[in-house]
Amino acid sequence: MSNVTKKNLVEMISNRTGLTQVDTKIIVENLLETISRFLQTGKNIEIRGFGRFKVKKKKSRIARNPRTGATVQVVEGFKPVFEASKELKKRVNDKVTSGENASSLTSPAEQNSAKPGEPIY
Repeated sequence: MSNVTKKNLVEMISNRTGLTQVDTKIIVENLLETISRFLQTGKNIEIRGFGRFKVKKKKSRIARNPRTGATVQVVEGFKPVFEASKELKKRVNDKVTSGENASSLTSPAEQNSAKPGEPIY
């Protein structure tokens, strides 16, 4: 299964909304930058019906270097986490269990069967 890139997202959103790819790319990059900045300040971001981005604290711990076998001290830190909403989990599960998967998707231009402004999913 291949990944969807930022470029793919920009193309699909541009086709769906009628915005230029240049404008769409600016919006997508600003959204991602804004999410990153909020997470850097320790704030959670909740998008109802989609999920929540949050920062989780990782405790310091002793680990083992797999190459040398030596023990190393890993300092405490933070990591970004995404928790999917119940609605998103259900949508994903319904699509997967119905047999629809990424291989059934076509190019963004061919996916433009819905009207602009309608959700892509």
